[in-house]
Amino acid sequence: MLRRICLTLGALGFVLSAIAQKPMSPEVLLTLNRVSAVGITKDKKSVIYRKHKKDLETNEGASKYYSISLKGGEEKEIEDILGLVSVKEESPDGKCMIEVKDAKLEKVTGQDHYKDVEKSDVKIYDGLNYRHWDHWEDGAFSHIWLHHLTKDATDIDIMEGEAFDCPQMPFGGDEDYVWSPDSKKILYVSKKSSGTAYATSTNSDIYEYNIETKKTKNLTAQNKGYDTSPAFSKKGTLAWLQMKRDGYESDKNDIVLRLENGENLNLTVKWDGTVNGFLWGEKAKVIYFVAPVAGTVHLFKVATDGKSKPEQITTGQFDIRYMVGQVGMTMVVARQDMNHATELYTVHLKTGKMKQLTHANDEIYKNVSMSKVEKRMVKTTDNKEMLTWVIYPPDFDPKKKYPTILYCQGGPQGALSQFYSYRWNFQIMAAQGYIIVAPNRRGMPGYGVEWNEQISKDYGGQNMKDYLAAIDALAKEPYVDNDRLGCIGASYGGYSCFYLAGKHEGRFKTFIAHDGIFNWRSMYGTTEELFFVNWDLGGAYWDKSNKAAQKSFNEFNPVNFVDKWDTPIMVIQGGKDYRVPIGQGLEAFQAAQLKGLKSRLLYFPEENHWVLSPQNALVWQREFFRWLKETL
Repeated sequence: MLRRICLTLGALGFVLSAIAQKPMSPEVLLTLNRVSAVGITKDKKSVIYRKHKKDLETNEGASKYYSISLKGGEEKEIEDILGLVSVKEESPDGKCMIEVKDAKLEKVTGQDHYKDVEKSDVKIYDGLNYRHWDHWEDGAFSHIWLHHLTKDATDIDIMEGEAFDCPQMPFGGDEDYVWSPDSKKILYVSKKSSGTAYATSTNSDIYEYNIETKKTKNLTAQNKGYDTSPAFSKKGTLAWLQMKRDGYESDKNDIVLRLENGENLNLTVKWDGTVNGFLWGEKAKVIYFVAPVAGTVHLFKVATDGKSKPEQITTGQFDIRYMVGQVGMTMVVARQDMNHATELYTVHLKTGKMKQLTHANDEIYKNVSMSKVEKRMVKTTDNKEMLTWVIYPPDFDPKKKYPTILYCQGGPQGALSQFYSYRWNFQIMAAQGYIIVAPNRRGMPGYGVEWNEQISKDYGGQNMKDYLAAIDALAKEPYVDNDRLGCIGASYGGYSCFYLAGKHEGRFKTFIAHDGIFNWRSMYGTTEELFFVNWDLGGAYWDKSNKAAQKSFNEFNPVNFVDKWDTPIMVIQGGKDYRVPIGQGLEAFQAAQLKGLKSRLLYFPEENHWVLSPQNALVWQREFFRWLKETL
């Protein structure tokens, strides 16, 4: 009897716990603490990190800084982090600093040309690259300046007169510059081209500025693709990331060393993968790096002698976003998965064992019911095995039928890993009662170079068959309601929705496309990074002799199949998205309206390719689920 009572009380506790937990909501999602590392303290005992929290009422965010011992324990709030961690800007000898400041070098505005038109609002351009990501070029360029930490020292622009950027635009940061260990040189990354050449090329290089001679030389002139992320070992050996082919932004990313004899050694050339980022090991015999692998992102190491292949250190159903720093056999990393936002962990570099350091959202997650994330292998139409993530509602009951959504990843060559997004968040989608199907279709890294590269110049081909193979496989399950299938995605995923809207043969009952490509011709005429469309489509639409380009602009162009559109569609578009400009969304919505389809335009005038304002993000979530409720 006593055992029965105990069991009953235990069951009651489980039920009460389940009742206390609620599905993730947009309001909770957007107010989670967002953790980002600052660095390891100089005494190697703690890690400094930031917690950023959005405030929906004020439509702003606020940050606080904390430290926590590498052994774990309680976090401590810090008012001033200056001096606690080493910064890349300060030279090793402590005598100089790197500063990043703008230099106005070109005349662009009406006021630049004519002094008597102060109230004019006009820009004048003679070449391409007149706008980038979400801003119009204003004639100012981001430069590296040398600042001597002595009285009355004059700052020196080490890129004086050069109409080029460092850090690179639009996303470059402190990974684009580094001091040499002897403090005599500054290495920096820049793409030193302009106009059409800038818009059509990925040829960035690593430049070395000698402080004594004030001379600059190009260290990577022989390579025509991306050269990025220069970093020195403690012994002074230079390493960097390299892509070989000009114009291909998703080329295989390798780790390259500059040897004492001046030759280069590619450490990962024979490894069938691509590197996200790397960090020198303390003893310089090993380089640690993170890379996508089979729907996840993990920590690897490779010996610097070039005699062995990379070895994977961590395993599991999660992503290692980046490395923070190494202390002995411990590496501090940022980790996330589809149910949990980023937290900091330690990794034992020999065993791969991980320990969670920060617990920024534990109290929130205690009250949130989690989704089951399942890895499934789906047979593709060309008889290959494709990893597909399936995310189930927290209270999933296989005896019931659920509306099911095919998620189309952007990129197109972005990893569909265990990421945690504050917009395309699988946890919150599943929490509203939907099953999510997320296939690692052709074009994604983590399955070898061939799988990754196949999508280029085949946008409407095999990867579209991969999408349909995934949703068709899940549609066979008794708990999937085949009368309530939806299709969603952004960027290339938005293109996928527009394309499948004319090709899905009645599978889907609704579509949501955010900043997607609708018309390749107008896209080619208005997007800013032309190297992307040149590589992936094959070239310009007016080149009739280019078979690849003609196929892309005709067979793979969603606008050519609008006559077959027969399904409700919501179009989301950012007004400051210059990667996939506003005309794409407006053209698609107008076509849907003129065809008499149930359709909705969700337009964010001040957002770019993303949605960054807290209240805009909340409206995005609410409209997303309102549309699904109405149509699915």
